[in-house]
Amino acid sequence: MRTKILFRVLAAALAMFALSACNTIHGAGKDIERAGEEIQEEARGD
Repeated sequence: MRTKILFRVLAAALAMFALSACNTIHGAGKDIERAGEEIQEEARGD
């Protein structure tokens, strides 16, 4: 019985960690894209 509970707690913690990591990577991708767009605008002279 304890093994099942421990497994469920660990699985839930792993799922929460994975979901938060995806969100962080997605946000970093947006920041990098925004920086690239600003560099392109500066190179064009806009």
